[in-house]
Amino acid sequence: MDRFDEMKVFIRIAERKSFTLAAEDLLLPKSTVTNLLKRLEKRLNTRLIERTTRQVNLTPDGARFFTRCANLLSELDEMENLFLSSSPKGLLRVNLQGTLAKHFVVPYLDTFLTQYPEISMHVAEDDRQIDLINEGVDCVLRAGELSDSSLIGRRLTSLTQATVASPYYLEKYGTPNSLAELKHHKAIGYSLDTKSKPTSLDFISSKDLFSFEMNTSITVAGADLYTGSALAGLGLIQVPRYRIGQELEAGKLIEVLTNFPPPSMPVSVLYPSKKHLSSRTRVFIEWLTLRFRNYEV
Repeated sequence: MDRFDEMKVFIRIAERKSFTLAAEDLLLPKSTVTNLLKRLEKRLNTRLIERTTRQVNLTPDGARFFTRCANLLSELDEMENLFLSSSPKGLLRVNLQGTLAKHFVVPYLDTFLTQYPEISMHVAEDDRQIDLINEGVDCVLRAGELSDSSLIGRRLTSLTQATVASPYYLEKYGTPNSLAELKHHKAIGYSLDTKSKPTSLDFISSKDLFSFEMNTSITVAGADLYTGSALAGLGLIQVPRYRIGQELEAGKLIEVLTNFPPPSMPVSVLYPSKKHLSSRTRVFIEWLTLRFRNYEV
């Protein structure tokens, strides 16, 4: 192993703040990771990482070296990709919004893994905003408007939505025929934060966007729960059509306010920085882009 291996180990320890997690990511014994860092610190004649029983932190010298190291390794990786014909390889860690994964990604992953047989994947399902660097994730797939973030987001598609409720709910509360009638109705809230803001439903009328704060009896933190609560008659929801096609066809959910459609829901892939993208992450993002291209509206 040469100095570039030492630098890769150092970068991963710094990103993961853990020798154990860095070793798992790099598929190396923990003892090897420890020895490589010691060798690097001895060669540089400085301590790069402070270790305690509970924490792993960069020293001031380590922070300076981290920035230079990351840029150097990124440029090296890009150069190799220009001249080497070898396929991307290694472990790719992705975090996907659950219903998007089930409908648009997982059923087609075999084509990606067949195209890149030296890539293996760890796939997690989540909706929350995560720290990609500290959690060791290469990229995430999310639905909805992106919050302010240091991550880079690539818009993949926009999914048409519908406002729906169950026949039981509509029989109990009536069917709204105008936006003004929404004051007599309930919506199902969706929030990953227990300190949630008031639930709103959004509608487009004459190209203008109108947002209505709604009364709620329940707020949920999962896409399947959101649709399930509507099926149980607990309120109105706005949801991408792909999720509820069967329920609409079977009459288990009824579309309302069809003259006032909700805005489309954006779908994006997020990653930390183009400078630090591995080749396996890059090809996966390109694959996702092609997968969603047919769903652009």
